[in-house]
Amino acid sequence: MSQSFNYRHLYYFWVVAKEGGIARAAERLDMAVQTISAQVRELEKALGVSLLRSEGRNLVLTDAGVATMHEADQIFALGEQLPHRVREAAAGPTLRLNLGISDGIAKLAVHRLLTTVLDEPHLRLLCHEGEFQPLLGELAMHKLDAVLADRPAPPNPALKTTSQLLSTSAVAWYAPPLWADAARQAFPKSLAVVPVLLPTDHAAMRARIDHWFERERIRPRIAGEFEDSALLSTFAATGMGVMPAPVFLGEHLRVTHGLEHVGTTPEIEEHFHLIYSARKVMHPLLLRLLEKPQV
Repeated sequence: MSQSFNYRHLYYFWVVAKEGGIARAAERLDMAVQTISAQVRELEKALGVSLLRSEGRNLVLTDAGVATMHEADQIFALGEQLPHRVREAAAGPTLRLNLGISDGIAKLAVHRLLTTVLDEPHLRLLCHEGEFQPLLGELAMHKLDAVLADRPAPPNPALKTTSQLLSTSAVAWYAPPLWADAARQAFPKSLAVVPVLLPTDHAAMRARIDHWFERERIRPRIAGEFEDSALLSTFAATGMGVMPAPVFLGEHLRVTHGLEHVGTTPEIEEHFHLIYSARKVMHPLLLRLLEKPQV
C-alpha cells in the first residue's frame, strides 16, 4: 500500500481543526506551537494543497481542508474502536450488532422487532438512540450496521442506503382513567373534547395523525407534544391526556401505565423500517431480521 503522507501529520491537522486553532491544539497535545505548525505544513506539502487559511485572527478550513477533515473523522473514529475490538476478539467469539434507533420508535417495539436475533448465543447488541438524520450520518460512516426508524431513508445517492419495511401497525388511543369514559363517548369525535397528547413532528406518525384529523374534521385539544415515546406515555399516565400508540402496545400500556384502550384508528399506521448500507456485505443478523420481521 502506497502512503504519500504521514498519519501522524494527519492527526495533528485533525486536532487543529477540532480545536479551532494551532495554539489550542498545541495545548491539548502538550506540544510546542511551532512543532504543530510544522507538522501541518508537512501534511499540506505531501498532499499538494493548502488545508488551512487565515481569516482575520482565525484559521479556517479550505475546501480541501473540509474534505480532508471528513476523511480524517472516519479514519480516527475507526482507530478509536480498534483497542476495544481487539480486546473483544481476545476474550472469545462474539457477534456484534451495532444499531441506531430513531428516537420516535417505542422502546417495546424495538425489542419486539429484534426478537428473532436475541437468541444468538454470542450476540453483543449495541443500541444507540438518536435523531433520524444524525443516525443516517453514522450509518454512512459505517459506525452502525443499520438503523431502525419510522420512515425510509430519503433518496440520496451519496449515502447509498437500502430501506426495508419490516412491519406496520394500526394506531389505537389510550387514556388514563380520568379521561377514559369521556374519550370513549362518540369516539373519535371525542378527541376534540378531551386533552390529547401527541408525538412532535419529528415522528413520521405525526403527519399521518394530522392528516387524519383534517380528513375527519376533528380539531384536537392538544395538551402536550413529546419527542420521546416513553415520555409521552409517562405524561399520559399522570392524567394529562389521551395518547396514540401502536395497537400491540395496548397490554403494556395497561399494565405499566394504567392506560385504557378507548378506540382504534386503523386509517393511521405506524411503520417500522430497517435501513442499512448498500456499500458493505450485509450483517448476518440483519438477514434474519428481514426474513422474520416481528411486531
